[in-house]
Amino acid sequence: MSDLAGTFVVLDAAQRAACVEVTPDIYERLDRDFDGFRGRTLVARYDFTEDWPTWEMHPAGDEVVVLLWGSADLVLDRGGRHEVVALAKPGEFVIVPKGMWHTARIARAASMLFITPGEGTRNESR
Repeated sequence: MSDLAGTFVVLDAAQRAACVEVTPDIYERLDRDFDGFRGRTLVARYDFTEDWPTWEMHPAGDEVVVLLWGSADLVLDRGGRHEVVALAKPGEFVIVPKGMWHTARIARAASMLFITPGEGTRNESR
């Protein structure tokens, strides 16, 4: 048994799972070892005590973000208009549409589960 904070899961197009140890170079390794993440989905958990420093966007598909504990606001950029989705109770989730820029403001230290189509993910400063 593993913990998603220390071991991410990569699903390929056939839904086969591979476990990948989280290290400081995790994203470089994922791109290298999984063909730029083409046709793959990342299942990961992150803990946050501060707002995200960047906006991100996933052009390959929708992302599912599930609150495990704590409290956070997901901010979705809908063409310059920001929609705020409050996640306040464990199990609450948001589906971030394919290609939509998003970020998070952390109201209270939080842990979130991410199911992310990783190919082509982009990040920009807030």
